[in-house]
Amino acid sequence: MGQLVYAASAPFDFDDRVLSHVKIAVGSKLRRKESFYLGWTIPSEKGSGRMAIWLSPSIPLQFRFRSNAPGDINRAWVHAMEQTALSGGVMTVLDESDVEEYLRRHS
Repeated sequence: MGQLVYAASAPFDFDDRVLSHVKIAVGSKLRRKESFYLGWTIPSEKGSGRMAIWLSPSIPLQFRFRSNAPGDINRAWVHAMEQTALSGGVMTVLDESDVEEYLRRHS
């Protein structure tokens, strides 16, 4: 389980594989000096609901991974998350299993 550490807030837990893909998608927007919301669904075992944080190049952000190996990257997954920011104003953390359906509906 990895963590996204945002500014001075408590860290947010994500699976390492998910966090690897979020890091790439978020990094591509921050490199272009773009600010945006990053949003995700909170699973029922952690209380349910939704979470969104404002990301800006000026706000400290860390990605902490439990594993040492980065793993394989699914470029379609990264692309789909980048596309969510264009259509809804919020980059949404998608499940990998939802990528094909999302891209089919939004391409």
